[in-house]
Amino acid sequence: MRRTSTIIRTRRSGAAKTAAAVIAGALALSLTACGSDDEKSSDSDTTGAAATGSAVPLPKLDGESLEVAAVWTGPEQANFKKVLEEFEKRTGATVTFVPAQDPIVNFLGSKIAGGQPPDVAMLPQPGAIKQAVDKKWAKPLGSEAQAELAKNYSQGWQDIGKVGGKQYGVYYKAANKSLIWYNAEVFENAGAAEPKTWDELLTTAQTVYDSGVTPFSVAGADGWTLTDWFENVYLSQAGPEKYDQLAKHEIKWTDPSVKDALTTLAQIWGKQDYIAGGADGALQTEFPASVTQTFTGGAQPKAGMVFEADFVQVNIGETDAKIGTDAKVFPFPAVGDTAPVVTGGDAAVILEDSKASQALATFLASPDAATIQAELGGYLSPNKNVPNSAYPNAVQQKIAKALIASGDDFRFDLSDQAPQAFGGTPGKGEWKDLQDFLKNPKDIAGTQAKLEANAAAAYGG
Repeated sequence: MRRTSTIIRTRRSGAAKTAAAVIAGALALSLTACGSDDEKSSDSDTTGAAATGSAVPLPKLDGESLEVAAVWTGPEQANFKKVLEEFEKRTGATVTFVPAQDPIVNFLGSKIAGGQPPDVAMLPQPGAIKQAVDKKWAKPLGSEAQAELAKNYSQGWQDIGKVGGKQYGVYYKAANKSLIWYNAEVFENAGAAEPKTWDELLTTAQTVYDSGVTPFSVAGADGWTLTDWFENVYLSQAGPEKYDQLAKHEIKWTDPSVKDALTTLAQIWGKQDYIAGGADGALQTEFPASVTQTFTGGAQPKAGMVFEADFVQVNIGETDAKIGTDAKVFPFPAVGDTAPVVTGGDAAVILEDSKASQALATFLASPDAATIQAELGGYLSPNKNVPNSAYPNAVQQKIAKALIASGDDFRFDLSDQAPQAFGGTPGKGEWKDLQDFLKNPKDIAGTQAKLEANAAAAYGG
């Protein structure tokens, strides 16, 4: 789950703000406006049509076995396994899901050192793909997978799966990470309104607090959620040019723009009464619990709002709340000139090259695979040929439509672009530094110094 974050941008400074504003506006508008045929037999080397319509051709793989590693757990893992089951049905292959731990590159390193690499791994960061290529673990995609990508993905989504001009990744899963979900009954009882700006968010939080409900649930035990908080604030407040510079470590974390973003974050993180359980409670709250505690307890949940991506829906599904009625959503409010739009993705990367692993990459690049998981909810695909009607509710359909409409105007989030040691390791780097900041949000200068020291070490100076 995660950590996948992409951000709207263009390649020119003035256009960047315009594109972000247009897409953020479209997302805001969309959010507030708010089967199966039998598989055909064939004597050839490919299977026939599938449940999702005209099927991508796949080879027959009777007797072949594959292992697929990913960090996904719970419903997200269960739903992905249904996609793998369809691949098995069409090809005759046997696929085993291998639960991985964060950071997945370290997990893969131990598997490879032990002579038991999975055939395919789902990597949540562009930096992880590059690391797998640099270590000579990853294998380039074959012509069939590349052809499927060319049919179904914008050039930008293809390019972020490339290293050195070669295609290594199929971005199977995306996420819009600029969303705040809220308990509709809490808002109604409090007389709270959906905010469009940061100042309005603070007003809404105070209104919810005055009604007797803690405003925010924060998953502080998972450092990646804290990086997403920071990135939304920083992108909107500092702007895309600064964001790009910080992502590449072309400016330091001691830059005044970082101080400004941390100061803004402290307006929420520094109010113990605004966070369920205070900082200590938040630092013991993992992401799934941060969602469920917002939508259980009727009109008196532990919190009225929770920030995170569209995949929050998976965890809302474990409660009695109905999305669009009991659980509603608004775009992350504008801190600066425009509201941020941060999304992301997980890419399938081949580690053991074979006819079977190439076939699975081809399948995951097709609308067939993505449509299966789209129908199950809590999932967003960058595949432009997934029918919008496949998503199970109006909220998810509109989030998906906004993502596809963005075309190539995106970038991956800052922590996912960073070296893993800084941006993608539990208990280290940015994850740990922001957890420490959540605990002591008055120490802005100290937090900046730690972030810069850890970034410098990870980026190599």
